[in-house]
Amino acid sequence: MRIKTMFPAIVSAALMLATAAEGGTPAYLDNAVAAPGRPADAVKLDTGRKPAEVLAFLGLKPGMAGADIMTGSGYWAEIMANAVGPKGKVTAFEPSQFFADPKEQEVWKALIERRPDIEFVRYPFEAFSAGGRRFDVVMISLNYHDLYWESAKYGIPRSEPQTFLKELFAAVKPGGVVGIIDHAGPAGDTRAIVDKLHRIDPATVKADFAAAGFTLEAQSPLLANPADDHSKLVFDPAVRGKTDRFLFRFRKPG
Repeated sequence: MRIKTMFPAIVSAALMLATAAEGGTPAYLDNAVAAPGRPADAVKLDTGRKPAEVLAFLGLKPGMAGADIMTGSGYWAEIMANAVGPKGKVTAFEPSQFFADPKEQEVWKALIERRPDIEFVRYPFEAFSAGGRRFDVVMISLNYHDLYWESAKYGIPRSEPQTFLKELFAAVKPGGVVGIIDHAGPAGDTRAIVDKLHRIDPATVKADFAAAGFTLEAQSPLLANPADDHSKLVFDPAVRGKTDRFLFRFRKPG
């Protein structure tokens, strides 16, 4: 009886302790990060984002089909494209509402010219679709919480995370992986917390993905910061770039 009682705790502990650092990072990922041509502003983020370790945790390998959803500056898309190489393919998705900003357009123009090997796709924020594409590994970095956000200023209507996740589930190959990095936030009214802090309770993300059919395979403390104040807006100078971030690896059953 004691063994049965202890087993869930053992499994839970193993899940909590899973990290991307096991065995170090493969050379192809280190090379993907070190590849020449990446913008200086992106390279400056590497120390805090630990891209080689994160992508090792997610299992990205040469030849795979990858996606970076809400890619922003293309930080992850560019490193992923370096990693999968010419036999792989990376698609970078960006909400059309974000593309309306002139500065965003400049960033994208430079990125498209620099990386013609990456496929760039714009979509309505509230109506994500992969357009029939299928992926081995999907990255959503510091943006999943935005599915609970709405903004008249930026033309973001209220959307339902489960609608997004239904499309995402269809776009992931059986056995494929979705990596989620986000700012850890307190429990409570998710939409109110996102609107105020741009953070999200990790338990909400787990519940959303479970409801969509994904399995939480592992989580990593790689990007955690116990000193972070979860009550502060992520753009507050006191915590910006230093927030407590969770890293989850969800898998679609094969």
